[in-house]
Amino acid sequence: MSKKTIAKRDPSTLPRHVAVVMDGNGRWAQRRFLPRSSGHKFGVDALKKIVRHCAEIGVKHLTVFAFSSENWARPAEEVQTLMDLFVKALQRESAEL
Repeated sequence: MSKKTIAKRDPSTLPRHVAVVMDGNGRWAQRRFLPRSSGHKFGVDALKKIVRHCAEIGVKHLTVFAFSSENWARPAEEVQTLMDLFVKALQRESAEL
């Protein structure tokens, strides 16, 4: 949605709360013959765009479901990669939050 389109939009028609379920990033990478960790990194980049867009259009609440209890059963290296990405993203973006 372009900024021009957003500006014309009636604010009462925008959602107040948006939920994002981060699922499929590893599979996305595998289909492209990339390591699963690359998919998770692309997912972080995509989430950053979503967060900014929601802020620009006036979404008041954003929920992100990024790690389920089942994810602990993944290989330890993948879990560590996900935790590292989470910590780095929070450190990098905390000034803007």
